[in-house]
Amino acid sequence: MASALPEAGAIVFVDTSVLLAADDAHDATQQTLVRAWMQALWQHRAGRVSTQVLNAYYVGATRHFCLPQGDARAKLRRMQLWQPWQIDHQTVETAWGVEARFGLPYWDALIVASAAQSGASHVLSLDLQHQQQIDGITILNPLLATPGDLGLTP
Repeated sequence: MASALPEAGAIVFVDTSVLLAADDAHDATQQTLVRAWMQALWQHRAGRVSTQVLNAYYVGATRHFCLPQGDARAKLRRMQLWQPWQIDHQTVETAWGVEARFGLPYWDALIVASAAQSGASHVLSLDLQHQQQIDGITILNPLLATPGDLGLTP
């Protein structure tokens, strides 16, 4: 059976900001662009998240967007298919190194460290600097890049 991964083997770690933007009906343009990314990542089985991202999503979705808890929980259950990275000691050590070398806030450094530990080549984020290279991870802003840029075609 042929692999569903893109030829380049791109694995994309999705930040909390992107998951929340997919639910944000107040910015329809942003929501449409983010949902195109999410669809491509699902279709190619190329998405990853961490327990940190999922927990932050749940809090943000239920508190700030007033998404019903059941709907947020259902989304988290679906996201389990992306093999959420469990934050462990090595991930924390890696995050501290990223924090020190790149001057990122700890939570952002933990995102990058989780991406690296989970085998991702890219982080999709609305918060980090587009196209920044951090320890072999490339940051992509879903409003400035398309899934096609990574060979993730519909």
